[in-house]
Amino acid sequence: MKKFNFDEIKAKKAIKLLLESFGEDLSREGINRTPERVVEFYKEVLSGNNINLSDLVSVSYSSEEHEEIVFIKDISFYSLCEHHLLPFFGKAHIAYIPKKDKLIGISKLVRLIEVFATRLQLQERFTKQIADSVMDLLKPHGVMVIIEAEHLCMTMRGVKKTGSLVITQSMRGKFLKDKDIRKEAMSLLGK
Repeated sequence: MKKFNFDEIKAKKAIKLLLESFGEDLSREGINRTPERVVEFYKEVLSGNNINLSDLVSVSYSSEEHEEIVFIKDISFYSLCEHHLLPFFGKAHIAYIPKKDKLIGISKLVRLIEVFATRLQLQERFTKQIADSVMDLLKPHGVMVIIEAEHLCMTMRGVKKTGSLVITQSMRGKFLKDKDIRKEAMSLLGK
């Protein structure tokens, strides 16, 4: 994995320049610490760039031979759109069908979503990255990821449509090939 370096000094200078370009007085009480606050914000919301997925997600071998759908739905997330650096947020839903005794702790799937959410993103890529990672790390019979998100670039600017949701999905293995399995998973989602 490529190491992602966050240069706090450059980021702070950039925020100061941006504020000055808006005509702000950087010595004003309400704004004099804004560059530091914004840098801390970006460090936090982009923290997923340096996380090695294989360190985060380990496969458990269990005496349970479960080869049916495991579904986690309504996982809240926040991310930043790489086009406007504005947030998009919503719910992620992930289902997988393990192979016999190869299971993963369900909290690990939530953490996987958080890792990809804490990078500059496009929703389409975000959805695909989660599905591909589950397939690569677990080698399950299949995986399905559905993301429902509101994008502030559509809410605050441009078309200004509050509450509009973008829905993306990515399916692999049995979820892609078997209509009955896909239909069963969608019924668990309530769709």
